[in-house]
Amino acid sequence: MLSCETCGSKEFSETFLDEIFQVEGRPVLVERIPAKVCVQRGEATFSRETTERIRQMLHGEHQPIRSINVDVYAFQAS
Repeated sequence: MLSCETCGSKEFSETFLDEIFQVEGRPVLVERIPAKVCVQRGEATFSRETTERIRQMLHGEHQPIRSINVDVYAFQAS
């Protein structure tokens, strides 16, 4: 049975998440990734199959469905 890596909880909700990955130094958004999220801590977990499909998408011959511009800010402590 799945348990949270952070708190050990076994309670999860199933949802879809958007994640940004860094591929060769550039951000790539993957939308609607199926995930299980710990109800206690909010930590997301992806199945091995999902992780492998994402890897194939990002490093294979798949083409993005669209491109977007992203504003970039550098956090500076005051």
